[in-house]
Amino acid sequence: MQFLESILQALASLKANKLRSILTLIGVIIGVMTVIAVASIIAGMNRYVADQLAQLGPTTFFIDKWGIVTNEDQWFKVMKRKDLNLADMEAVRDYCQNCEKVGAMAQTMGRVKYGGQYVTDVEIHGATGNIEEITSVVAEQGYYPTDYDNEHRQQVTLIGWAVADKLFPALDPIGKSINFLGHDFTVVGVAKKMGSFLGQSQDNFVAIPITTYQKLYQKKRFDWFGIFVKAADYQGMEKAKDEARLILRARRHVPYQEEDDFGIQSSESLMELFRSFTGTAFLVMIGVSSIALLVGGVVIMNIMFVSVKERTKEIGIRKAMGARKRNILWQFLVEATTISLVGGIMGVILGAAIGKIVDLTTPLPAAIEPWSVIAGILIAAFVGIFFGIYPAVKAARLDPVEALRYE
Repeated sequence: MQFLESILQALASLKANKLRSILTLIGVIIGVMTVIAVASIIAGMNRYVADQLAQLGPTTFFIDKWGIVTNEDQWFKVMKRKDLNLADMEAVRDYCQNCEKVGAMAQTMGRVKYGGQYVTDVEIHGATGNIEEITSVVAEQGYYPTDYDNEHRQQVTLIGWAVADKLFPALDPIGKSINFLGHDFTVVGVAKKMGSFLGQSQDNFVAIPITTYQKLYQKKRFDWFGIFVKAADYQGMEKAKDEARLILRARRHVPYQEEDDFGIQSSESLMELFRSFTGTAFLVMIGVSSIALLVGGVVIMNIMFVSVKERTKEIGIRKAMGARKRNILWQFLVEATTISLVGGIMGVILGAAIGKIVDLTTPLPAAIEPWSVIAGILIAAFVGIFFGIYPAVKAARLDPVEALRYE
């Protein structure tokens, strides 16, 4: 009964002093809201990125000259590396025993035109004929440029769903001639829609035989070139990586004691990198929310001191009627915890609302995690107990005679 009375007393106090209540709760609200909002965004992004990277496949990896670049020094170092090429891809294909399929894809940017219509900032892929079997790009209509097209350097192209939608909204694109980088190409396929990744369309591309690109644009380098490898099974993945690494180190004459001058990436390694970034963001969030909770806790403590002072006579009357120290201690501790929990619940609601708004209005996905809600409530309760204990102890130690004399 005393427990319920203490909760009702805390709620009545919050209702009676609305401005003071807002000032009391604001720190806890901001702290818990930050935890919920950031945790939901990070959780949503982790799931989203994991789903996207899963399309690469658990047995697929790619090799490029860039690897993972996280700072300016690494960038300048990587810029000096020589590009990979088709000869490197062929060496991996011919000598890697654990590599089931090996292909290559290169990329540059350009404008694609059909009649009076055009699409800008289109990714232009040059690819080997087997790249469809290794990556997630699938022809929904027609076909992907084949080995035959590569052998004969055919001017054919598969176009992404977004390109087809913009250039041929009411026409069948198969057989039509489009122009990019100064040359005409016959459309032989349309890729299956893949959607967007963090707001970036994955369907705004065209793919041509990589040998055709080399024939037509001998003086133009690709912006990016990668070797794609599919291992026979997951168990052979690391062996395939090791074999490919040794082959390329030998071809590129990398000394034994020096690090690779290329990078090998898989969906697993890219996911680990992304989690390290989101982990850092989470730590920053913990710092921000801790400051807000500290401020909120101090405010709650001061408000409880004011409450003890205002109710000194009430405390004296209760003690005179037989209330013990622990009864008074419990009363004010429950009151402080209730106040903090109200702030925590409001923080959870606002944090969840922010996560939902972000999910609906931006490319960033968000997913409310049950653990973050539980953590938010527990943190709020801890703040109330920790910062409410001293005022509660002070109230419990009041001398009943002096308390009754207090005016």
